[in-house]
Amino acid sequence: MRVLVAPDKFKGSLSAAEVAEHLATGLSAAGIDSRRLPLADGGDGSVDAAVAGGFTPHPVTVAGATGTPHYGRIGVHDGTAVVEVADTCGLATLPSGRRAPLDASSLGMGQAIGHALRHHPVRLVLALGGSASTDGGMGMLAALGFVFYDSNGRQLRACGRTLRQVHTVDASRAVNLTGIEIVVAGDVTNPLTGPTGAAAVYGPQKGADPATVRYLDDGLENLVDAFTRSGCPQARAVADSAGAGSAGGIGFAAMLLGARMVSGAEFFLELLDFDGYLPGADLVITGEGSIDEQTEHGKLLTVLARRAHPVPVIAVAGRNSLPRSRWQQAGFSRICALGDYTDRDTSTDPALTGRLLTRIAREIAHTYDTRLPSAAGPLVPAAGNARYRHTAESTR
Repeated sequence: MRVLVAPDKFKGSLSAAEVAEHLATGLSAAGIDSRRLPLADGGDGSVDAAVAGGFTPHPVTVAGATGTPHYGRIGVHDGTAVVEVADTCGLATLPSGRRAPLDASSLGMGQAIGHALRHHPVRLVLALGGSASTDGGMGMLAALGFVFYDSNGRQLRACGRTLRQVHTVDASRAVNLTGIEIVVAGDVTNPLTGPTGAAAVYGPQKGADPATVRYLDDGLENLVDAFTRSGCPQARAVADSAGAGSAGGIGFAAMLLGARMVSGAEFFLELLDFDGYLPGADLVITGEGSIDEQTEHGKLLTVLARRAHPVPVIAVAGRNSLPRSRWQQAGFSRICALGDYTDRDTSTDPALTGRLLTRIAREIAHTYDTRLPSAAGPLVPAAGNARYRHTAESTR
């Protein structure tokens, strides 16, 4: 039996590459060959997944969310550069983890893009998950040469706190991105402002109380007006577009630069050549930290399962709340949750998570050909064929 191990990260615990390693170890202990393909969906861990998939890592030093120097990296390969918010100025870069909803900035993202441009990419991939700021992308744009002024002509620091003061934007010294395809890979469809916008929906996760949410939303509205009066008439239409509210408005800024929004799951499966790894696989094991009803709505695991069909897919998760009755609809033969193996919290315990992943993979290998249910019943070896066929009989 040949198995493709293609998981996402277990957030807060293990990277996608580490998850794949533990699953492969369990399979190997049972005598099963496997290939590993760590994945991402445009969120945090995207650069790690790209590097695991063959991209060359390049270290960068940038401003963290509140300006403290942060050591991150970008991934570059064959004309494509991958840059992510989480590893430059995301929540993980906040000193002591303290949220700073007004003072956090996306400056570090822009600085990382500047580093990426030194490699002369023809395609720039922006992974926007895990952001700490709600600055409408001001920081990112400032690092790329945009200058923001108040009504008195004073230059402003780029952060959420100054959004309401922006009167004009000078793009005359902005970096020339002509000829570079800019892609925002993610699954956020929120507009920039309003009740479903960046501040209202994601601000509280970044430490914003109701008053701060209103302040930031008003500031984002003002930023749109400032761009409009500064010679960018399309700013309002861009702000209302799906995805403009991603990463505290970095999506808005990226689209002003000409970026197109794409499904993070679909894009990274293409970028990392999932379809090229699939031929010859009898089983795919994937996974992520949490599987729930949202997983069914265009998330990485269900997109993977659809592309893998008819090869059966088993998903492993830290926790699972998707009812068994919906596993087939989501494309999974089986879902294995770490929570079924321990009463301890695995989300912040990498060692325990790794041991359980290895154990689960070993059990999958031992039971796959006799008891493991698929979408149409258990899987048994097909006569004269290394692949598997479905039987009409069903099992638990």
